[in-house]
Amino acid sequence: MDLHGFYTGTVFNAYEYLGGHLTEEGALFRTYAPNAPRVSVIGDFSGWEELPMARAANGQFWALAVPGARAGMKYKYRVYRPDGSARDRCDPYGFAMELRPQCASILWDLSAYQFHDGDWMAQRTPGLEGPVNIYELHAGSWRRRGPGEAGWYSYRDLARELIPYLKERGYTHVEFLPLAEHPCDDSWGYQNSGFFSPTARYGSPDGLMELVDLCHQNGLGAILDFVPVHFAVDDFALWQYDGTSLYEYPNAAVGVSEWGSCNFMHARGEVRSFLQSAAHFWLEQYHFDGLRMDAVRNLIYWQGDPARGENQDGLRFLREMNRGLKRLHPTALLAAEDSSAHPGVTAAPEEGGLGFDYKWDLGWMHDTLSYFQLPPERREAAGGLLTFSLQYFYSERYLLPLSHDEVVHGKGSIPARMPGPPEEQLSQARALYLYLFAHPGKKLNFMGHELAQAGEWDFQTALDWPSLAQPERRAFHRFFRDLGLTYRAWSPLWAWDYRQDGFQWLGEEQGRAGVFLFLRRDGAGALLAAFCFLPQAAPARTVPLPGCGGLELLLSTAWDIYGGGEDSSAPRLLPVQDGVAELPLPPYSGQLYRLLPPEAAGEP
Repeated sequence: MDLHGFYTGTVFNAYEYLGGHLTEEGALFRTYAPNAPRVSVIGDFSGWEELPMARAANGQFWALAVPGARAGMKYKYRVYRPDGSARDRCDPYGFAMELRPQCASILWDLSAYQFHDGDWMAQRTPGLEGPVNIYELHAGSWRRRGPGEAGWYSYRDLARELIPYLKERGYTHVEFLPLAEHPCDDSWGYQNSGFFSPTARYGSPDGLMELVDLCHQNGLGAILDFVPVHFAVDDFALWQYDGTSLYEYPNAAVGVSEWGSCNFMHARGEVRSFLQSAAHFWLEQYHFDGLRMDAVRNLIYWQGDPARGENQDGLRFLREMNRGLKRLHPTALLAAEDSSAHPGVTAAPEEGGLGFDYKWDLGWMHDTLSYFQLPPERREAAGGLLTFSLQYFYSERYLLPLSHDEVVHGKGSIPARMPGPPEEQLSQARALYLYLFAHPGKKLNFMGHELAQAGEWDFQTALDWPSLAQPERRAFHRFFRDLGLTYRAWSPLWAWDYRQDGFQWLGEEQGRAGVFLFLRRDGAGALLAAFCFLPQAAPARTVPLPGCGGLELLLSTAWDIYGGGEDSSAPRLLPVQDGVAELPLPPYSGQLYRLLPPEAAGEP
């Protein structure tokens, strides 16, 4: 390893030097603990008796070769503190760990699993000009066999059932909530203790590799939620690793995050090398197709608060990490979960930007859900909540998320937040989701949205699959499938997402009578999206469409097959006469039309 690069924060492969590595004779252990007076290895290979390590490299590292150590053996480092006390630690660079509450690292041969996804890896892209429809998933609560640990699906169980489910519904990617090892289930994986260890909750590292590999073999990308801001406070992991604040700030004013965890000190080069090596590790060793970076706002500003000023160390870390990841993995997808208004999140680092491919549009999410939570009588005056997003949309490459954060902490499920009885809530939810897929920007939905769950997500239980016994929920489930397939099939919904000529409002009074009309287009053609977000039908809207030969209805949220009141078997061609169309606007509904060429005007 390049020691100068390690200390200056330019290393991306620190895990190749640090950690426990299998050799022909046994294993070679190395750890970074510059302020420890002594360090030992303990593990299965020594009967958990101490094997003293020797100082290595410049004296701030510790190393020991252990003959006879084998894959699958557990181990820890006993790190002595400057005050003479000692703590047993998991390996910060360990490749596998025990299931909580146990916390030993496990020797693992990362080369044992052989991938078979060469064609996928050679052809993948970040999807800027393609369809991106992401299914966000918490691996422990998609499906379960029963309560507790016995009910968890393994990585291989997910591969068997999840992949065909997503393929049938038009998804392009699955995004996993953090899978790096974490001690507390309640953190959903966002407070990590093993940044290089896939959680043992769902099986072995090989099992996760197989899951990603099979996603690729079936045309699905796999994205990992990555947490570069903070880490778990547990004293077997990174906290005070060598008896000093090695990874965290020594000052609690900036060292303790809003979640009660420890903030990484990104001013330290060795911390930056640790984190960007972990990011590279998941892309390189597990073939993940991208990373969603959590809590980017907290790297841009001190504690995520613009009033405290920009965190220049955090900004430098993001720029250089993304620059390096794109050099190593040019086709990987990098997305920022960032609620700030900081400019240039998706601009290139060479232009002063942060180098992400996408930024989550949390403003769109907030405004859209705020609109749909309004009582109907207040919506007509609130149309600006939906039109505002197009005033700033082309300043970044935005991804539209309706994520897990929108169905937790007392917010309720998405349909349950809408006014009216359950039938009207489902009608509004269908219209909302068509609006999401018709709006410019890539898409992300959390698992369970397709079921229109009545309650919030609970990480301790499975999604409400039994609700599909109800006809109205089956109809909604079918709608969500058809919506995803329609999105994939029609390139105007995604090819020109980030070109201003890919979108056009129709008319100047968006929101009057709850009606919104716009075009999506690309070089292959154009689609018209029409919405009425009020409980009464709006008068038919006259729309000028010069040069259009007619409209073909591709999908309506009001069709009876989805639970609406409109006949789905009725003719789906709408005439355009003298360049003008009359659009019917059923209550609480959305329609997606294809603009036909002029020669289609005479077709029946």
